[in-house]
Amino acid sequence: MRVLLDTCVVVDFLRRREPFCDDAYALFLAAANRRFDGFVTAKSLTDIYYLTHRFTHDGKEARRVLSALLIPLDLLDTAGIDCRKAISSDVSDYEDALMVETALRAGMDVIVTRNGRDYAKSPVRVCSPAELLADLKSEAE
Repeated sequence: MRVLLDTCVVVDFLRRREPFCDDAYALFLAAANRRFDGFVTAKSLTDIYYLTHRFTHDGKEARRVLSALLIPLDLLDTAGIDCRKAISSDVSDYEDALMVETALRAGMDVIVTRNGRDYAKSPVRVCSPAELLADLKSEAE
């Protein structure tokens, strides 16, 4: 299964944000154990760098975090065509529309986010971290 993680899920994991961090941690563990193919977008990675640098005030540390993230996760480029299609998308938030267009082009099976309502018009399946974990548990049984 090809899974695109939204920025909020990655930040939940990195910042240990309660009450979301347990599910985020479990997703990263599942990705590391290759229970699914996990991805983040290049656009998300720049946002994650910015937030990490703002928290740590250390560019080297922020880059170390990005390097560690890219061990269990692969990186999807956001292409110009994704940006153009997102402009006219039915998904109202442009950043979310960009995530959807990138997911569509890259053949993702699901986008995992805590903001499912924002993706209501996504043609790509969208689920919460808890829902994906439940799916993975069902597959394992």
